Amino acid sequence: MKKLIDLSHTVEDGLVTYKGLPAPIICDYLSRENSKAHYDEGTTFQIGTIEMCSNTGTYLDSPFHRYEDGKDLSELPLEWLANLEGIKFILPQGEASVGASLFGNVDLKGKAVLIETGWSKHWNTEQYYEGHPFLTEDTALFLKEQGVILVGIDSYNIDDVRGGTRPVHSTLLGADILIVEHMCNLESVPMDQFKFYAVPVKVKGFGTFPIRAFVEVSQ
Repeated sequence: MKKLIDLSHTVEDGLVTYKGLPAPIICDYLSRENSKAHYDEGTTFQIGTIEMCSNTGTYLDSPFHRYEDGKDLSELPLEWLANLEGIKFILPQGEASVGASLFGNVDLKGKAVLIETGWSKHWNTEQYYEGHPFLTEDTALFLKEQGVILVGIDSYNIDDVRGGTRPVHSTLLGADILIVEHMCNLESVPMDQFKFYAVPVKVKGFGTFPIRAFVEVSQ
């Protein structure tokens, strides 16, 4: 038996994910009422339209997000996105940054590393945007050396946003290591023995897009 655990926030009209970026506009292109004119009596459809920044909800960053010559969403192999061997680490309460010591001597090669900070409890509040936990540059270099395939976090940003540099994005995406931000429900995920999935739409010329992130756990 398999259990699936959803790790994604719901995207809805007006949702602010990243302060300063526009919220999505979600509405009908064809409403059920208006569709009655096109079909037989009793048959209706809804066709929706969405105007949305790519950094909305729980999303994945590909190398193209940071680097012009990096792989965009359409160029990512499914092997980088689905059925990934996962492992989770928990940032101790009160710690503001994720140091390399959190990972100990665990073998991380080829794994999706998920970091539970507990910050998702502030989702959709003003507190979510201020003082969030993040990875240090040294930690990003460590994860690169370990050969991880993906790093996910339940925080506002994997980087410290108080300055203008983004060393964690630069290091990880520069090494073709994918990033998932704004996750949730990580407290429901076991520490290991699970598979992770983070598949975006196959869009050419995009570096970031929302995903339905989830894990598969054997029961």
